[in-house]
Amino acid sequence: MTAKIFIDGEHGTTGLQIRARLAGRKDIELISVPAERRKDPAARAEFLNAADIAILCLPDDAARESVSLIENDTTRVIDASTAHRVADGWTYGFAEMDGGQAEAIAKAKRVANPGCWPQGPIALLRPLISAGLLPADFPVTVNGISGYTGGGRSMIEDYEAKGEDAPEFLPYGLTLSHKHLPELRAYAKLARDPLIQPAVGNFAQGMITAVPLQLGHLDRVPKGEELYEAIAGHYAGLKASLVEVAPLTAIERSPEIEPERFNNTDRMRLYVFANDARAQALLLAVYDNLGKGASGAAVQNLDLMLNGAG
Repeated sequence: MTAKIFIDGEHGTTGLQIRARLAGRKDIELISVPAERRKDPAARAEFLNAADIAILCLPDDAARESVSLIENDTTRVIDASTAHRVADGWTYGFAEMDGGQAEAIAKAKRVANPGCWPQGPIALLRPLISAGLLPADFPVTVNGISGYTGGGRSMIEDYEAKGEDAPEFLPYGLTLSHKHLPELRAYAKLARDPLIQPAVGNFAQGMITAVPLQLGHLDRVPKGEELYEAIAGHYAGLKASLVEVAPLTAIERSPEIEPERFNNTDRMRLYVFANDARAQALLLAVYDNLGKGASGAAVQNLDLMLNGAG
C-alpha cells in the first residue's frame, strides 16, 4: 500500500518545496483538498484524518489547530512550524543530532521539523558539550546570514519587488528575542540562553551560521584539534548522514564557504577554525535554509517515518 501524505499549507514556500520534492514518487500518494473545498473548514479536518502522515507548513497557531483536528490514533505528523519544537511528546526532527535520533524519528508519531537558524549551531555545539569540551553554561553567540526566503511570503515579496534596491545585508532580531532561542538552548544542551544575531541577504536561499568561541576563560582550554575531532567523530559514526565535516585546515579564506554553495541540496557542511595561541575558535555551518533547513529536513524525516532508520 502507498502511504497517503497530506501537506497542510501546500501553497506556502516550504509546502511548495516539499510537494516538488515528492512529485512523481511511486511509494506515496499526495492527497490535497480540492480547489472548490479549500474554504471549507471541514475539508481540512477530513484530509488530516485521512492521511497516514500530515506535514504541516503553517503559522504556529494554525499548526496547533491542525493537530487538534486529528481525531484518530493513526495519522502521524511532521510540523514545520515553531509550535511544537520543544513541546512534550514531540520528537525533534534533526536526524543527525544524536546516534539514536534517526531511529527515534522513524518510530515517532509527532515530529517537529527543526528551524533553519538553530540547526547549524546545534550541529556544531551539541557534540562539544556532550564531550565536555564546552560547559553547558558557556556564553554562546550565533551570527549568520540567510536568503530572504527564510522570512516567509511577505519578505519574499518585499525583496523581489525591490530587486537590486533590496538591502544587501539586513540585520534583524534586534530585540534579542529570536523565536528559535528555546529550540537552540534545548537541543544544543545549553544551560542559558544564547545570543542570536541573524541577518538577511539579497539572495533567495542558502545560509551560513557562525559560532565564535572565546575559550581563554575556561579552566581547561580545548585545542582546535580537540574541537574538530569531537565534531567530526560524531558525524563519522552516523549512517546515511547528510552532515559532513570539512578537514581541519589553517586558511585565511575559502571560496567554498559561501551561503549559496549547497542550494537545492539537503547537505550541511561544518567547519572548525582555531587559533590556539589566542584561545579562540570559529565554528561555521553552510546549508540551504530551504533544503536541510526546512523542506529537505521534512522529506528526510518523512522517509525515516515511512521506511525506518535502516
